[in-house]
Amino acid sequence: MTEPLGVGIIGCGNISDTYLRLAPLFRGIEVRACADRVEAAAQARAQEFGVRAMSVDALLASDDIAVIVNLTIPEAHFEVSRTALEAGKHVYSEKPFVLSVEDGLRLKAMADEKNLRVGSAPDTFLGGVHQLARQLIDEGAVGRITSGTAHVMSRGMESWHPNPDFFFLPGAGPVLDVGPYYVANLINLIGPVKRVAALANTARPTRTIGAAGPRQGETIPVRTPTTIQAVLEFASGAVVTLGASWDVLAHRHGHMELYGSEGTLYLPDPNWFGGVLEVTSADGTTRTPGHADHPFSLPNHGKPEPTLANYRTAGLADMALAIIEGREARCGLEQALHGIEVMTSILKSAESGAFVDLQTTCSRPAPLDAEAARALLA
Repeated sequence: MTEPLGVGIIGCGNISDTYLRLAPLFRGIEVRACADRVEAAAQARAQEFGVRAMSVDALLASDDIAVIVNLTIPEAHFEVSRTALEAGKHVYSEKPFVLSVEDGLRLKAMADEKNLRVGSAPDTFLGGVHQLARQLIDEGAVGRITSGTAHVMSRGMESWHPNPDFFFLPGAGPVLDVGPYYVANLINLIGPVKRVAALANTARPTRTIGAAGPRQGETIPVRTPTTIQAVLEFASGAVVTLGASWDVLAHRHGHMELYGSEGTLYLPDPNWFGGVLEVTSADGTTRTPGHADHPFSLPNHGKPEPTLANYRTAGLADMALAIIEGREARCGLEQALHGIEVMTSILKSAESGAFVDLQTTCSRPAPLDAEAARALLA
């Protein structure tokens, strides 16, 4: 059996717990060290999960680390990934992996020159329910997808996050923070986007932290739009409405619906790997096709009983095995870069009031059926 690639994590905030906890589920990777600009944060994670706590420089120089997982805040993603590539390491980044197409192209040029890989979350579209939807579309079960809707809406991140400041700064907001799950799944299901148009506003100039902790009640500034209504025209001709807002106290919209010439797909939240998929056929009958044989459908998250399927790091494992096997990764740079242009173009359109034609494109990532998913697991 091929030796796993050594993984080092840079950024030991909330999301690092997920990567450190779930990485042992997968083949091809072994998390060996972590680093953070706050040394105590790295020490705490290292002690909790039995890995080495190191400085960033020492981690980048370590011979047993082949892949850097970039879990820093979005505005630091480009610089940390650039430094990792300069050190000769492959990079897998949390979303969004950069905040501009220009920075993404710079990382691509560096990676190509050094024969390194860059990958990026989200990987939730690899979940069993979303892969079943992909299979049904590819088989023509609902005909040609002509339109759809997607809604990612809540009252805002300050209601639960103890340090939500960065969510409300340029480079975040609902489109760039939660939107990647929806955009990545739409690309997985329909393909690349051709052009976008959008309108946006900001409901309140400040937010009050509601999460329990030392900062509860503190007021933070809002410097990015918090409600965005967008229309995406895909290269296939499909037109999808995307609503993204942190100004909604309650709503009755489904997470994602795709309308085909022969039926409709009702998809669950693409922020998770599982859920229930419903299909309505042309005769009006609705069925719920099963996907229990897909390992990324099984609930493993929630207390006291697991109710959600959470297999984050599947994309990292797939990239590691893609490096070992010499194939394309499903959460690769091409798809991530196109997703970044989709989202930044939405914000650009909202600011300018004009349609924005996209310059990048991508292929749909390879499907991940149950057998391929089981091959990723340890």
